[in-house]
Amino acid sequence: MQITAAQVNELRTMTGSGLMDCKKALTESNGDIQAAFDYLRKKGAKIAELRAGRETTEGCIVAVTTADAKLGVIAYVSCETDFVSKNEEFRAFATSVANAALAAGASTKEEVLALTLDGTKIADKLQEKVSAIGELIQLSAYEKLTGETVVAYNHAGNKIGVLVAMNNPKSDVNVEAGKDVAMQVAAMNPLAVDASGVAQEVVDREVAIAKEKAVAAGKPANILDKIAEGAANTFLKENTLLTQPFVKDGSKNVTQFLAEAEKGLTVTAFKRIALGVK
Repeated sequence: MQITAAQVNELRTMTGSGLMDCKKALTESNGDIQAAFDYLRKKGAKIAELRAGRETTEGCIVAVTTADAKLGVIAYVSCETDFVSKNEEFRAFATSVANAALAAGASTKEEVLALTLDGTKIADKLQEKVSAIGELIQLSAYEKLTGETVVAYNHAGNKIGVLVAMNNPKSDVNVEAGKDVAMQVAAMNPLAVDASGVAQEVVDREVAIAKEKAVAAGKPANILDKIAEGAANTFLKENTLLTQPFVKDGSKNVTQFLAEAEKGLTVTAFKRIALGVK
């Protein structure tokens, strides 16, 4: 049957697929828009299946919070190439996924995928993008964080997204301080807020490494434990957020910076997602 330009344009608007793909889908579906829409979705699933082994280390990471700053989420919509990740339509889609997850208060990736966006499940929207773009598109990572004040930070190019939760109620001062700390998390990638959040096996590994180095350097056996303890303390100081030197002013650590910014202010939790994370 005759496929009109209006039908092709309608299907392109619905799916974002290319002109020839839409025309073929309509031809295969005898001009039935809904059937053509389903055809393209199935095509997207087939492409995803064929490309399942591909690396999706590019993409767009979006961190957002509610207006009252009590809740924040980070969504990482991944793709295969930076060409796609820089596309404004793709970035807008990633933002819409994050906003939908925030509005629903979704706690897991599975909950996000089950949400609807413009009347279609996000899981199906991803398949549509696969069909339209020809790359494997996934929701690769997702995080949710709550607190008295949650601040979001999106690093340049949306390659890293960070959420920082603080103990004091929202104020202009602590939101600004939170942004600085979120930038610190993006740059320094701490293991935890403080030493209590670091797994004991991680500390034990550092102790073992320090002892091995000391033995190799010919240090006496009676001081090995002291050397190892010092190395572990240094490791924790450098790799936990509150004791790290503040990146904007190395004369103080993050704890001191927060205390100076607002009385009693501290970080209770943080989340960080970077490109390549699954």
